[in-house]
Amino acid sequence: MEPVTHFLSGAILSRAGFNRKTAYATLAMTLAAEMPDLDILWYMRGPVAGFQHHRGITHTFLGAPFEAVVVVAAMWLFHRLRKGTPPIPPRWGWLWFFSVLGVLLHILLDFTNNYGVRPFFPFDPRWHTWNIVYIVDPFLLIALSGCLILPFIFGLADGEIGGKRSLFRGRGFAVAALVLIALYYAVRNAEHEHAIHITQLAHPGDEPAIRIAAEPYPISPFHWHAIVETRDYFQTADVSNWTDQVTSSDANDRIDKTAVTPAVAAAKQSWLGRVYLGWAQFPVTRDVGREDPPDTPGAPQTDAQPALERVDFEDLRFAYSAIPGANEGRPPLSASVYVAPNGQIEAQFMGDAEQK
Repeated sequence: MEPVTHFLSGAILSRAGFNRKTAYATLAMTLAAEMPDLDILWYMRGPVAGFQHHRGITHTFLGAPFEAVVVVAAMWLFHRLRKGTPPIPPRWGWLWFFSVLGVLLHILLDFTNNYGVRPFFPFDPRWHTWNIVYIVDPFLLIALSGCLILPFIFGLADGEIGGKRSLFRGRGFAVAALVLIALYYAVRNAEHEHAIHITQLAHPGDEPAIRIAAEPYPISPFHWHAIVETRDYFQTADVSNWTDQVTSSDANDRIDKTAVTPAVAAAKQSWLGRVYLGWAQFPVTRDVGREDPPDTPGAPQTDAQPALERVDFEDLRFAYSAIPGANEGRPPLSASVYVAPNGQIEAQFMGDAEQK
């Protein structure tokens, strides 16, 4: 999920009752709920390095206890530097345990969308996805932020009328938010299975389906993007659970599995190719033909015949547009490898960013 949902979910979980156990519980759980995304620092070493390590060791059960230690160390430093004493004393063991819960909550939320997580890495490198929630979900943002803001507003109202202000406000709202989100996930899970079922019934019989997936849209749990894989092609379609209709066009929504050219074979063995194919669930590789990499700014332009073959990678999980017109160019999380005639890899790009 995007960072705001992670931060809000950690704060809500703390306010459900954990903040009554120790000082700094809400701050610790809020930070811990976003802590795994520090793996973004890997992008400093290039886009392929960042892609390889994204949702890696920091998003695992093995890494969670150590990330919690870092959060508790930050809380200890904050406690030493702050002036005054908190309303209740800090209990460092509880803070560590609550921080572990915050990290695990992050992993759970990332598991619910269609990018996936590797919670058992490095012992098991396989990706696991639930595919029921889009990476930015308006309902989650509204439910989480609303249940944090409303207690603050009511607290201000109590202060205006002279009412007694509680030290731990918002527990009821926090519990209500968690229950509401659990119900929302239950509805989305049921509709996800429904979308797969009606897609399976609607799939034509020219080739049997090997796999069927349903990818989420960000607002309605009754609208899904289906992917059907057969031996020779992929078929995509829009699914409406309200009407049990599957809408597709053979001309536009069918992607044939093309032959593996020497350039494609070499690209698959590249660093980017191995990382990409280890992550992708519905990978499509295309030999685009002769094309040189984008010119470096200031480089001289020539009319010489391109000497390299460009091979594109994309995952059909991200080849549809959640917002109409948003994906008019290349799909998100697509990549390119440039291969020399002798099979040597000359350049690797994630989107428009080159791995140096």
